[in-house]
Amino acid sequence: MNLAGELRRVPPLGWLAVGLLTQKLLSGGRRPSWRSLGLAGLILTPALGLLVWAVTSFRRHETTVDPLAPERASRLVSDGPFRITRNPMYVAMAGVLVANAVARRSIRGFVPMAGFVFLINKAQIEEEERAMAASFAKDWDRYVATTPRWLNHRSLPTRRSSE
Repeated sequence: MNLAGELRRVPPLGWLAVGLLTQKLLSGGRRPSWRSLGLAGLILTPALGLLVWAVTSFRRHETTVDPLAPERASRLVSDGPFRITRNPMYVAMAGVLVANAVARRSIRGFVPMAGFVFLINKAQIEEEERAMAASFAKDWDRYVATTPRWLNHRSLPTRRSSE
């Protein structure tokens, strides 16, 4: 088995926990201030909201939320938070890591967030995307063409003309 396959055995929440612990170790004992906690809260609140919204969307569509078995997906979910990113749960987890780095007032705390994004791309998202392409073919291709993997300019709402 290749390295990505081995890393994939760790669920994304496990990588999030590793990132949070690493941030604590890298923060050098810095403690949050009231300001840093307030700013972190402004980041954490929408991140957790996005996570709950994504899980709720999967449940509403009656498909699996198990990241270790993407081949079990029974539907391609492309509405709700999945209109702005193909991976709202991972975007939310990265947001949790950003909020924690801000709360700890630690520039070095952003290194585990970058590591999380790299690992999730290699160990999780690439496998999920292969499974989605195999299961949903042309629908998946259309979805990929219109929705970014993470967040970018295509994530922003656009005005549709009434023509």
